[in-house]
Amino acid sequence: MKTVNCPTCQSLVEWAEKNESRPFCSERCRLIDFGDWANERHAIAGEPDYSDEFDEALLSTDPTQYQ
Repeated sequence: MKTVNCPTCQSLVEWAEKNESRPFCSERCRLIDFGDWANERHAIAGEPDYSDEFDEALLSTDPTQYQ
């Protein structure tokens, strides 16, 4: 069976369907990692892409129609 290191605590983890937390060793390690992403301690390298931030169709509508 293949084993990998838990991204949070580095313990060896069996890569199997029975491990619902894979690649983490436990639910606790999975939640710690999730918290790190939520608190922006982890990030994907590169400049942010905001190209889909605003839809051009929304910019061309009459704002008074929603009042």
